[in-house]
Amino acid sequence: MQRYLIFFQYIGTKFSGVAKTPVQQAVEGVTNHLENAVRGLKPVNEVLVSISSRTDTGVHALCNSAHVDILRREENPPFTEETLCLALNRHLMDQPIKIIRAHRVHKDFDARRDAVSRTYVYRLALNVGGHLGLPVTETNLCWALRDTSLNIEAMREASALLLGTHDFSSFRNKSSEMPFKNPVKTLDIVRLEPGISFSQRHFHRDVQFWELTFKCRSFLYRQVRRMTGALVGVGQGKLSVNHIQELLDVRDSLAFPSNLMAPPQGLFLTSVQYRDSDLEAFNSEDP
Repeated sequence: MQRYLIFFQYIGTKFSGVAKTPVQQAVEGVTNHLENAVRGLKPVNEVLVSISSRTDTGVHALCNSAHVDILRREENPPFTEETLCLALNRHLMDQPIKIIRAHRVHKDFDARRDAVSRTYVYRLALNVGGHLGLPVTETNLCWALRDTSLNIEAMREASALLLGTHDFSSFRNKSSEMPFKNPVKTLDIVRLEPGISFSQRHFHRDVQFWELTFKCRSFLYRQVRRMTGALVGVGQGKLSVNHIQELLDVRDSLAFPSNLMAPPQGLFLTSVQYRDSDLEAFNSEDP
């Protein structure tokens, strides 16, 4: 039995999210397709893909990760990392999912628990009169705002309040996991900077792109979308900078304005990081 850590990308528009869904459900999760791709390699063992980072319907990933065990027949050696990527991608050709790299890891490695950080980027597009005003290459890949501008200085001031260690109870959605998740998180990066778009050079509208970047070891359910919505609310003048501090202080998910959460389509998981020592290659004879 060989355990692999795989890194993969996907456009989340057509999926129910990254999590596996029941067979009878019409809209499948990304994991359903990953497991089917592994089954296409005809392993001897039962296939179970364990995802590191959950994303919701419509959310995308440039780099998510998961671990999977693969046991081949005795006459076949374990897959090399390169061979595994090529083989899985052949089974994923009809889906907006791509395996970008793989690592052989030890049998007790866990893609979720062993991750040391996750980075999300939220893309904003300004001066857009609905999705009809966006280039086709940006449809469902950003939050299209009608605002011609945002108060960037105020947004950056509010972003600074989110940096560091805080109780983010006000910035999480209710979920079944809520009683078991510690709301105290340490944000290492909260950054607002101009974004870029391939189509910007060729599209004759003054569409401005901005990116919000968040880095933390782990996030609460929909925390990034709530933080983004609140910061955009500051930029639009709907909230003051002080409102962000008040939300942190009150520590109540019900205190968050219900209409301010950012939509899913602008959110990208861009990085899941691990210790180098966990990703070092080792021989199959190693225990």
